[in-house]
Amino acid sequence: MSDFIDPTDHAVWRPLWELQAALDAEIARLYADARIEGLKPSWVKELIKLHVHGPMTIAQLASAVGRTHSALSQKVSAMRAAGWVVTSPGPDARAKNVGLSEKSRHVVDRLAAEWRATEAVVQEIEDLIPYGMNRVVRDIQEVLARKSFRDRIAEKLAGDPAWE
Repeated sequence: MSDFIDPTDHAVWRPLWELQAALDAEIARLYADARIEGLKPSWVKELIKLHVHGPMTIAQLASAVGRTHSALSQKVSAMRAAGWVVTSPGPDARAKNVGLSEKSRHVVDRLAAEWRATEAVVQEIEDLIPYGMNRVVRDIQEVLARKSFRDRIAEKLAGDPAWE
């Protein structure tokens, strides 16, 4: 038995992560109820972007949804394996085009409707609480503009002998 204490047992933002997971699970239940099988809520933004803008390279899609190329490449692979997108060679040997599959084309209007409904509900919730999530995010961004998250962590690590 080690004296090592698991630091992951404490997470200040665990309630936020759990809330996000619970909300995603509720949306996934809506999809299941609507017989939209095998779709992760985290894929919907990309599917809607592809519907609105047409096929894109992974780099273009990553830019459109505010993700890194690497993260989007992994996501596209999973979406392709689940049958939600198709890929084809891109404009050069390194690029890959991503487009909607037939399966996606059949449900993308419904996904856009769910997105709009979800945004309306999130706004209702924001309006019902005295200190909404958007305000929390802006306030955190203001704090981090004064000193970055990385710099704050580096300061804490500087005093930790395990980091050295």
